[in-house]
Amino acid sequence: MFEAWRWWLPSAGAGFLPAARDYVAASLWRRVGLRISESARLEVGDWYPQMGAHGVLHVRWGKGARGSGPRQRLVPAIDGVDRLLAWWLEQVRPQFGDDLAGGRAMLLPSRLHTPGAGRRAVCAATLRQGLADAVARWLPDWSGRLTPHVLRHFCASWLYGRGVGLSAVQALLGHVWVSTTAAYVHVPAERIEEQWAQANARVGVRLLGAADGAAGGSGELGVGLGAVGVAVEGG
Repeated sequence: MFEAWRWWLPSAGAGFLPAARDYVAASLWRRVGLRISESARLEVGDWYPQMGAHGVLHVRWGKGARGSGPRQRLVPAIDGVDRLLAWWLEQVRPQFGDDLAGGRAMLLPSRLHTPGAGRRAVCAATLRQGLADAVARWLPDWSGRLTPHVLRHFCASWLYGRGVGLSAVQALLGHVWVSTTAAYVHVPAERIEEQWAQANARVGVRLLGAADGAAGGSGELGVGLGAVGVAVEGG
């Protein structure tokens, strides 16, 4: 869906700017798990392209725990977000016509002006509708089901499935408790089977190494292989 959305943008005509903005917002939810409220309140100056290997977004309005107030965090621009933001800020965002100097302009602006203060922040409802329109166009079977929050779940599952640790996913998504992150991660059966096979292989290598070191003879090696069979096949 996202690839089709990206390629469609140049043909959006007069609707190009809001369509590109909605695409960038949804990409942030999908790739680095931002909340819709966090993305709507980002300013241009919250992007630090020189920090880290990919640049970072300073999320200043993260969700706090139990009314503790906004919880800030730095979000690395992984999974192509650095290239996405470079394209947005260099080629598209200036077309909204407001002054970006000083970094206080909204990263994802509304088409409405605030007198003396440039473009207003886009509202969450507008971004939500932009995603809904894209889903209806390119992924109609998911209409009404693929929401910004579901994309956060997708982000967590996608990164975890590629080997990113649970605590790193927790930090990226801004969860206070790792148990919340664990609930976001949906692991397919194939991944479980793969991890089980890898774990058994590691056990086998350790047991074979121990048997080789302790005995050094073919008889003992046979005993070691038998132990591996028990370790791999036992309950």
